[in-house]
Amino acid sequence: MSDELQTRLGYEFKRFNDLRHAITHSSFVHEQKLNQSASNERLEFLGDAVLELCISDFLYHRYPDMSEGDLTKCRASLVCETSLAGIARNLKLGNFLLLGQGEAQEGGRNKESILADALESILGAIYLDGGIEEVRHVITRLFEPIAEKSIKQVKDHKSTLQEYLQKSSHETATYIIIHEEGPPHKRTFTAQTTHQGKVLGTGSGGSKKAAEQAAAKMALEGLGITL
Repeated sequence: MSDELQTRLGYEFKRFNDLRHAITHSSFVHEQKLNQSASNERLEFLGDAVLELCISDFLYHRYPDMSEGDLTKCRASLVCETSLAGIARNLKLGNFLLLGQGEAQEGGRNKESILADALESILGAIYLDGGIEEVRHVITRLFEPIAEKSIKQVKDHKSTLQEYLQKSSHETATYIIIHEEGPPHKRTFTAQTTHQGKVLGTGSGGSKKAAEQAAAKMALEGLGITL
């Protein structure tokens, strides 16, 4: 089974004990009366940091025009428990975990938290076994297929509109606030976006930024573009 898991990961361990350590859940350690250090919890701690660094590096270089805010949102989407568990399921990682009998009987092999933690533990083990470049390659291969979907989910309407306009023009869209109303504690702003003198969209919101986003959204809808 270890050979199958290594094949799925695309990485062959020099020290098999590192892999075994990474798939050893605390419930197994407890039932077998092993030292607590035999569980994968410390490797999970390391793998979490390694994953965040490698995903940050991947996004920074792959999407040079993405804002800091969107990079942060995308990274959070990629390293969240649901995403990690999804990748773990694709690897059929649950089949390889060393779980206590009680945990296994309660469906532990398919629990998102256990799968996500185990994947991070394995990444920590690969880092220890092969170094940063080896784990970077594994992370890129595993996460690249879901990166584009994550990018689409976090892109804001203004960014999407700007990217569309840049395909045919060097001129950027401009935004102006054309109306404000309401009491100071509950203002409503209306923004308008134009490009090359043409009004593309108008929208309202509780802040100037929200109004600009709404205007960009209307402009995209007018162009037949949806996020």
